[in-house]
Amino acid sequence: MSGITDPIGDMLTRIRNATRVGKRIVEMPSSNIRREVAKILVRRNFVQKFVILDDGKQGTMKLLLKYTDGQPAIQGIQRVSAPGRRDYARATSLPKVMNGLGMAIVSTSKGLLTDYEAREQNIGGEIICKVW
Repeated sequence: MSGITDPIGDMLTRIRNATRVGKRIVEMPSSNIRREVAKILVRRNFVQKFVILDDGKQGTMKLLLKYTDGQPAIQGIQRVSAPGRRDYARATSLPKVMNGLGMAIVSTSKGLLTDYEAREQNIGGEIICKVW
């Protein structure tokens, strides 16, 4: 057990650090919630792809970050809700990140959705993070 109390916060920090130094690949322990966040990042073109490597334990996840003309697709990534401070919002009050250029990832009763998808389905939930 690695002792990480906030696996999503750890994931976002690894991505943020990698984009700052221009790394293309980020490695981290895999988990279901991290896998769901990665799927959304790929679907919204912030990350090229991700793979899960089976190591006999929980597995290792590798993200291939997306760069355009040397600039990372992820300009900023910020944790909103944390284990000690949860942040919930109704569908009508979900944040618009960078006037819609970015996205918020929301944990809903239907799983992880982007703020746009949650608004479209009129579902609120816990705001996990913002990406732009």
